Amino acid sequence: MIPYSRRAVLQSTSCGFGALALNALCGAAHASETANLSQQAPPLPARAKRVIFLCMSGGPAQMDTFDYKPQTTEKKHPGSSVPFQQRGESGMWISDLMPETARHADKLCVLNGMYADTGNHAQSFLQLHTGDRLRERPSLGAWITYGLGTENQDIPGFISLNTSKPTVYSSAFLPPVYAGTPIGVNGEDMTQATIHNIRGEHLSLARKRRQVDLIQTLNREHAALRPHDDRLEAVIESMELGYRMQATAPELLDLSGETAATLEKYRVGKQVASGGCKQSDFGRQCLLARRFAEAGVRFIELNHGSWDQHTTHRADTAANCLAVDAPIASLLEDLELRGLLDETLVVWGGEFGRPGLVPEDGKDGTGHNHRGFTFWLAGGGVKAGYVHGKTDETGSRAVEGKVHFRDLHATILHLLGLPHDQLTYTHAGRPHRLTGTDGGQVVGEILA
Repeated sequence: MIPYSRRAVLQSTSCGFGALALNALCGAAHASETANLSQQAPPLPARAKRVIFLCMSGGPAQMDTFDYKPQTTEKKHPGSSVPFQQRGESGMWISDLMPETARHADKLCVLNGMYADTGNHAQSFLQLHTGDRLRERPSLGAWITYGLGTENQDIPGFISLNTSKPTVYSSAFLPPVYAGTPIGVNGEDMTQATIHNIRGEHLSLARKRRQVDLIQTLNREHAALRPHDDRLEAVIESMELGYRMQATAPELLDLSGETAATLEKYRVGKQVASGGCKQSDFGRQCLLARRFAEAGVRFIELNHGSWDQHTTHRADTAANCLAVDAPIASLLEDLELRGLLDETLVVWGGEFGRPGLVPEDGKDGTGHNHRGFTFWLAGGGVKAGYVHGKTDETGSRAVEGKVHFRDLHATILHLLGLPHDQLTYTHAGRPHRLTGTDGGQVVGEILA
């Protein structure tokens, strides 16, 4: 007779198959700090509590939106192909393709001197999100959640809407609790947007609680045998968060309680045809972002694309602007009315920009331009109604007030009270940070 009970055998083999599953969830990363989602006080005075990143993937054409380049000489050059007007008390130049956003010109801080290292979509998109264009690294949202935790322990600190690229929300070598929660993967039809398997309606909440308690008891017994493997604590915390989300997240995603006027203002369900005739319900993303901000989500990323106009530039740019313009304006308006804009940093931009169209040459296609393009920020401690930097006469490269992605990252962290050169994580025996070994500079000129 075997002198061991079934429970003893399971304990002696580290909880059997449960241990194997738990180890698989932990992944290959090695953590040297204990994962912690509780709200953290930032080391520096913070101007912002959270970030909403409006990601325009594909490369929005800066000279058709926020970087006005009129034909000022007899020699024709690539320039703005749509009318611009000066807007607000600041007199900021904004194109007629963005009339609703233009009403908020005096809230915007426009960076017309942005530049990146490459004009390749995948690499520049990766660098925009992680600071590195070649290797998988933690995304900006993961770093921020790692540094500040979450304001609401019942929902994720980092949510990514409408994305099929895991690098956008990856925690890489950071513990998995800091990874983003993707919603609306692979498609802009957000009407069915949800967190996969969040409801689990086959069990009541009380029975789910008992089930989670049993599993977590086994997990803790397993973790006790490995006191120096903090990956286990990260996964255990993730499971606990997953349970708490079941009671909170579905209500956040349910827009049935919003008024008809609100849904109309955000253009929810309008399914505007954007670039390449792709249908976009970007308004639903913007309204969800407002709700997530109110609930205490730390980093919210919205994705709209594609702005990669190589053939029918004029029509596709106009369609993309139509899809995002009114929802973005409504988001800015609501954040201000609800007293959230001052503590929320809104960021708009893509992985690079576009060269302008040459007038009267008959062509309607553009390429990639990573040497000079536009981002804008609003709220969260930046100067309002302010334009920083400029490109040359043809908009081909940044010549003044140049801002690299590393500088943008350093500035975002600074506004959140996080010093970019001190927010580090030890992996593979050395410290890593979002701004990398090349560093980054806080753009002091744009701070309010």
